[in-house]
Amino acid sequence: MSDKSIKETVQSKYGEAARRLAGGEAGGCGCSSSAIPCCDPISSNLYQQSETAGLPEQAVLASLGCGNPTALAELRAGETVLDLGSGGGIDVLLSARRVGPTGKAYGLDMTDDMLALARENQRKAGATNVTFLKGEIENIPLPDNSVDVVISNCVINLSADKDRVLRETFRVLRPGGRFAVSDVVVRGEVPAKVRKSVELWVGCVAGAMEESEYRAKLKAAGFEGIQIEPTRIYSVEDARQFLTAEGIDVDAIAPLVEGKFASAFVRAKKPAANQTGAPRECCGPACCPPAEGEKQ
Repeated sequence: MSDKSIKETVQSKYGEAARRLAGGEAGGCGCSSSAIPCCDPISSNLYQQSETAGLPEQAVLASLGCGNPTALAELRAGETVLDLGSGGGIDVLLSARRVGPTGKAYGLDMTDDMLALARENQRKAGATNVTFLKGEIENIPLPDNSVDVVISNCVINLSADKDRVLRETFRVLRPGGRFAVSDVVVRGEVPAKVRKSVELWVGCVAGAMEESEYRAKLKAAGFEGIQIEPTRIYSVEDARQFLTAEGIDVDAIAPLVEGKFASAFVRAKKPAANQTGAPRECCGPACCPPAEGEKQ
């Protein structure tokens, strides 16, 4: 599948999911929606009720991710956060709460219907420190060194050019900025034919990178301190209903895929640097002037 067709497929499926939700239909990513194949348990039970309290119902229903990056990213008051592939906006709205009125939360999405849904959810939530941007995660419409934290929820794996996504992410982060995303990863070798069958399960799984490949791509983009922490490991039973409906012999492929796919929290950092690009040696915030682009 070409890069263009991958993009068009993602836009079409997620646009349809947004239209269903905007029209009052439940299950943006559940079995009741034909727009996105049944992604439970990938997209179920990711948020605590205490987190979603007060959020618009459609923002919660439109969650199509595989994790809860806002709960793991250790966001601080006053920070600027960017959510890649922000969808209906749940992670942007949660981030906005965490960074507070002195902070800023951006959401980036390429699908007009999702952006319309997200902006309506922003209006309902009364979030004034939020901006939703139209664009592609391979070409982030923000300046260099402008963001403290980049989050994403099961979106980078859907890109046909993950190297470019990670380079763009590195570019917009300030020195010392943090990469903190939820994504699906592959743990070990899975035969290509079998992997293709499993990828029919849901868009959340399609395009997932093997752990070592993810590490290598982050390192090549310039990141350091790379950590990949599995948060939910999937069994073949999780996909039995959907795969069986697709005519796939689940029992035959079970030994080859059991425990090989997982949601994971992926952390990395852009190195802190002074104006010449050399690593900064600092005795603490009281005696070090901020590097170019850093907040005081």
